[in-house]
Amino acid sequence: MDLKFQIQTKIQKPVAEVFDAVYNPKKITQYFATESASGPLDDGAKVIWRFADYPGDVPLSVKKVVPNALIVFEWTAMEGGYDTHVEMKFEPLGPEETLVSISEGNWKENQKGLDSSYGNCYGWMQMSCCLKAYLEYGINLRKGFFYNPKLENHPKGK
Repeated sequence: MDLKFQIQTKIQKPVAEVFDAVYNPKKITQYFATESASGPLDDGAKVIWRFADYPGDVPLSVKKVVPNALIVFEWTAMEGGYDTHVEMKFEPLGPEETLVSISEGNWKENQKGLDSSYGNCYGWMQMSCCLKAYLEYGINLRKGFFYNPKLENHPKGK
């Protein structure tokens, strides 16, 4: 059994604009990696994403980029010790419509791997909704979305 999932979201913007909103660190920090992104998602790059609502660095190892079509990277599985494989595909459906498909796989075939895959599936669906809200309506849907009592800057987290 291969633990893998795919989500998809249709965004009412041209493919180049949608791709750039994921690739470009100045844009992805407006709706997803809300604390920082260390650089663009270029072939061979090592990029660090940081989230205002999630403590610590999230390192990515970019494997392949095809402008306006594909971003592939690997990152450490939630339970640690191995990497999962993420593919983001950008398909133009018309001049003002793009289908974004995100798949992730390579989890260990055990309960922890299954639990992590569910969590990441939820996370990627939330990311794609945030991307849609940002591009179509200019809002940061992620702001205030998650409650994490472990964060010191959260009023209930102290």
